[in-house]
Amino acid sequence: MPRKSDDARNGEQRKRQQKLRDANRKAKRPGRDDIARVALYWMISNMSAKGTAEVLEEFQDRIVTMLSEQGFDTRESEVVLDELVHKYSKGGLPFRRKVHLLYSDDADRDT
Repeated sequence: MPRKSDDARNGEQRKRQQKLRDANRKAKRPGRDDIARVALYWMISNMSAKGTAEVLEEFQDRIVTMLSEQGFDTRESEVVLDELVHKYSKGGLPFRRKVHLLYSDDADRDT
């Protein structure tokens, strides 16, 4: 049996991935990035609220070092992380509501 073409394999992979995304959406399952975003917000806002500036600075240094080791620019990493710390330290949730998660799957189809 001949091997499938790259286009055929890629097409099948796209279908599998779409089914997985649809199932995750239907189950309202958060992704890795959703959890990481909320965890980062929680960590930064708690460190800021408790006045643990030294711990927050050490945390930032470690994160920037790890990003630099991956190949990201050190200064740019510092800028982005500083902006997040400033934003998350102000209080309130900085995330958009996931309106599509508020309704049942049947209600989504009606709109």
